[in-house]
Amino acid sequence: MRPGDWHLTEHVEGFLARAGDFLRSRPGAHIMQLTWAERVRTRGTGAFGTEAPFFGALERAGEVHATFYRLPPRGFGLSPLTPEQADSLAAHLAALGHSLPSVSADHSTATAFAEAWQRHTGATPKLRDTRLRLYRLDTLTPPEPMPAGRGRVLGEQDLEQVMFWCGEFARAVGEDVSIDAGTWADTRFADKRYTLWEAPDGTPVSIAGMNPLIGGQIQVDIVYTPARLRGRGYAGAVAAEVSRAALAEGARDVVLFADLSNPTSTALYQRLGYRTLTDWAVYDFSCTAPEMTAA
Repeated sequence: MRPGDWHLTEHVEGFLARAGDFLRSRPGAHIMQLTWAERVRTRGTGAFGTEAPFFGALERAGEVHATFYRLPPRGFGLSPLTPEQADSLAAHLAALGHSLPSVSADHSTATAFAEAWQRHTGATPKLRDTRLRLYRLDTLTPPEPMPAGRGRVLGEQDLEQVMFWCGEFARAVGEDVSIDAGTWADTRFADKRYTLWEAPDGTPVSIAGMNPLIGGQIQVDIVYTPARLRGRGYAGAVAAEVSRAALAEGARDVVLFADLSNPTSTALYQRLGYRTLTDWAVYDFSCTAPEMTAA
């Protein structure tokens, strides 16, 4: 496979025109490709800092076989690749002088690319401790019984409350992000729709969000209950509410990521009807070369 079969571009519209059908053919496997391409398309490249995002597609005989996205400084994401495809991409990017802080993909793809990147650049890959699994909803099975209370969809008038809950979630999972009125629009949380589970007296106890419908698919992201309120069924209730809302919007697939180090949440999602799609991995790289622009 020739490295030159990879086509790189900073123009997301052109990337989607070239690779959109390929991405939508397997929306679950391409969840991150679809999500970030849509964010760049709707927000514009200027929302992502001084370095423009860029995208790539592996195309032969007019047919796309794989894709990637690069979002400086967030890192590098891949569609599923064979080891040969991973090697050809690593060779191509290394020849162009790119550096990569990390790679994110399904476990086998991320591992194949990390090994190829080390061969071609000398960069040392380190697998992150966080172990993620991507789940896809089969048949929704709401908790029985549901906890007392109700779900309430949050609107624009609830922005302060949304920012508070997203900030609490970010701190709980160790995300280094500033969430306030000035930064909100540029965060990954801004384009979601949120539902609160409220106790009978109106006290908010749990929150879940979902991304927009993209490629016939909706990702549930985030699900969060404060530690002091866990074990009472609130997360299951609000996750079921959001999953039901995603189906009502016409999603053919509803997906979510879960941290495998939290067996309580993974068991919860399985009880709701989510089934394993693939395991996910992130490798960080050290000793990379100076960054150059896309060609």
